[in-house]
Amino acid sequence: MDKKNALRAGALAAGTTLMMLLMSSPALALTRDDGDDPGSGLSVIQTLGLYVAAPIALFVVIAGLVMVLDKSPKQP
Repeated sequence: MDKKNALRAGALAAGTTLMMLLMSSPALALTRDDGDDPGSGLSVIQTLGLYVAAPIALFVVIAGLVMVLDKSPKQP
């Protein structure tokens, strides 16, 4: 890739990133919308269970099913 194409690709990536940052204004998240009804927060144990333990358990279950149901010939 020559220098001109690299510069063009970099400018395009930078411009796209800048536009995405400007369009997704996080300040709008501070105002409440009509009909907003947030629930109660999660405890530390609930958060760890939901975002740490559940994905690990799901990975273990899927990996276990793949290993158990594997029909490929065994290596001698």
